Amino acid sequence: MAEALGDLNLSTRKLALVLNGAAGKKDAHANEDKIRAALSPHVREFVSYRVQNGSEIAQAAKRAAREGADVVLALGGDGTQSAVAGALVGSDVIMAVLPGGTFNYFARELGVGETLDAALATLISGQLRRIDVGDVNGRTFLNNASFGVYPEILERREAVYQRWGRSRIAAYWSVLLTLWDMRAPMQLKLTLDGKTGQYRTPLAFAARSAYQLESLGLEGAEAVRSGQMALFLAKGHRPRPLIAAAFRLAFGKVARGQDFELLIADEILIETRQPRRLLAFDGEKERATGPFRLRVQRAALTVIVPAAVSENTVVPVAGATAA
Repeated sequence: MAEALGDLNLSTRKLALVLNGAAGKKDAHANEDKIRAALSPHVREFVSYRVQNGSEIAQAAKRAAREGADVVLALGGDGTQSAVAGALVGSDVIMAVLPGGTFNYFARELGVGETLDAALATLISGQLRRIDVGDVNGRTFLNNASFGVYPEILERREAVYQRWGRSRIAAYWSVLLTLWDMRAPMQLKLTLDGKTGQYRTPLAFAARSAYQLESLGLEGAEAVRSGQMALFLAKGHRPRPLIAAAFRLAFGKVARGQDFELLIADEILIETRQPRRLLAFDGEKERATGPFRLRVQRAALTVIVPAAVSENTVVPVAGATAA
C-alpha cells in the first residue's frame, strides 16, 4: 500500500550522499563527482559521507539524518538500499535510490530507473510516497528475509568468489554445491495470524516485493500489494529435487504445490529448534536470535518515485529474491 505525499521541492532540501569508498576507489570518486554535479544545482545543500565498507552504511545514514539531512541517498544494490532504509524507517527523512547492484529489485519496483542517469533524473523531478517495508525482530528488509539453505548459499558463494572470482557461473556453482551438501531440513513452528502449525523445510523466505515475485514467476504479488506477508516454504527435502526446483525457478517454471507451499498472513512467528540462525536480508547474511516475528511496517518509509508513476504502480516493498 502506497500513500502519495505530493511533489518534491529539492530546492529547500539538504541532501546527503552515502558512498562506499572501498567499492572501486576510482569509480567511487567518479560517481561522487557525477552525482554532485547533477544534484547540487537543485538542492539547498549537498554533503557526502564516505564509508570504507558496507557495514558502515547504516551508521552513515543515521549520522546524516542526525546532522539535518532531509534526503539521504546511496549508490548500490539491494543490500545497500536495505541498510539505508533501516536507518531511516519511521522517520521523516526521505530516502532516494540510486541503483548500483546486479539485480536492483527495489529500484525497479519503485520505477526510478535501472541506470544512474535515469535515477538522477527521477530524483530531480520526482514525487514523494510513503511505502510499507518488511520487519523481522526490528530489522528492516525491502525484498526478502530468508531462513535455511539460502543464507548458506550466500556464505558458500563468498568462498567460491574468493577462489575463482565473481561471475554468474561462480554464483550458480555455489547454489549447486550448497544444495548438494544439504543434510537435513529445518523443523519450524509457525504461527500465522494466531494459528500454529509444524513444518519441515530446507528453505523459508518471506516476500514483500510484488515486482520480484512477478519477475520470478511466483504467486503472492496481490497479497503483498494488499499489505500482507507472503511466506514460501520449499517442499523438496533432498538435494536432487531442490536442484531441479532451482532450475525451474531460474526459468520461471516453479509450481505451487510441487516446489513450494505459499502461506499468507499479516504477521508470522517463526520458531526453530536452534534459536540462533544465519539469516539473509535482501541478499546480505547475518546471524540473529529467534523466535522471529515477521510483520509489515505500514507506510513507514518515505521514498522518491517518478512524477508520472500512478499510485497503483508503486507497491508495498520488501520480498523474495534470487539475489
